Amino acid sequence: MLGGTSEASALARRLAGRPEFELTTSLAGLTAERAPLPGAVRIGGFGGPDGLRTYLRDGRVDVVIDATHPFARRMRWHAAQACDALGLPRLRLERPPWIPQEGDDWRPVPTLEAAADALGEARRVFLTIGRRELAPFAGKPDVWFLVRAIHLPEDLPLPNVHVVLARGPFVEDYERRLLAEHRIDTLVTKNSGGDAAAAKLAAARALGTRVVIVERPPSPPGPHAATVDEAVDWLSRTRSGRTAAGYTP
Repeated sequence: MLGGTSEASALARRLAGRPEFELTTSLAGLTAERAPLPGAVRIGGFGGPDGLRTYLRDGRVDVVIDATHPFARRMRWHAAQACDALGLPRLRLERPPWIPQEGDDWRPVPTLEAAADALGEARRVFLTIGRRELAPFAGKPDVWFLVRAIHLPEDLPLPNVHVVLARGPFVEDYERRLLAEHRIDTLVTKNSGGDAAAAKLAAARALGTRVVIVERPPSPPGPHAATVDEAVDWLSRTRSGRTAAGYTP
């Protein structure tokens, strides 16, 4: 399994103790602190689709679950290329995106660069896009930015910025106070989906704060699961089918 999300961790826990599955979870290693995972854990990249194909072949892997982050742009395509080359079943496990509700003021954009262009007359902006992706907003000297991070960013390319160190999930009341205290007029976020980060959207809705939201990158065609339950069902069906066909990894 290509992991790194809460869904990947939940699926690993669901498969723990089931002897019909031998699970290895691969993590990119970008997060310094992580919760323990059942099964084997691999840290680091593969060296592109060719390296991933070699790893899958040499490791005698017979099923791949791609449960990487909704904004992990490259890995989903590397997984598709490697699995297609080897004829391996592959499932994309990805939580549903957020959908605007009544009272929302959303401006959907395709990229972070487009998000920076969409700021318009914004003057006090809350960036919730990750500490490694601030550069597209560096060309906005007249904008004051609020950035939230777990660890202090090593490089802050923004000329006017205040950093709040905090770890989620956050509740709506907290997010409302944060937006009001810093007089935020625009929230910039990615459409990651899920419950853990949804409170900021509810707070923006309640306060009438504009939201510039970056849409998800496209995924390759193939089987897709929106929940861990769906992924477990797919795994069980896939295993049964390959067993019936006499497949031996």
